[in-house]
Amino acid sequence: MAPTTLSAPNDAVRLQLDPHPSRTTVLDGAWWPRSTDVVSELPRLMEALTGLRGEITHVLINSAEWDRPHPRRADAGGRAVRLGWFTSQPAGLITVMTDFGDDRFDLLVVPPDATRASADVALAAAADGADTRRSPELLTGIEHG
Repeated sequence: MAPTTLSAPNDAVRLQLDPHPSRTTVLDGAWWPRSTDVVSELPRLMEALTGLRGEITHVLINSAEWDRPHPRRADAGGRAVRLGWFTSQPAGLITVMTDFGDDRFDLLVVPPDATRASADVALAAAADGADTRRSPELLTGIEHG
């Protein structure tokens, strides 16, 4: 079965998820935001993930990869979700925690300025449960446009 792709018009989230989620895979998929403005980008991601693995409660983010301000909370379908900003979070990785840590999504974050071709390759690789590369490795193959 092909990876689940959730993408559409220009205002929709660009997200590709492994169709067979497992806690034994390295990544659960990839997200390709349109900017590094977390305040405008994160709500669409939260909306797309809501209900897939329980209630979203926390999001762990690499603070160096996103514009300021770094808010402590974001809206997720009418609920406030806590944001954790960490310099120790691996490059290109966002972790979305559900049900207070009972489950999670580990997603590659494709840089907004990636070319369409390299973004498509990275999205597919991150959503492939058999691909064992981590986010920093996948980022090395991304071309910027």
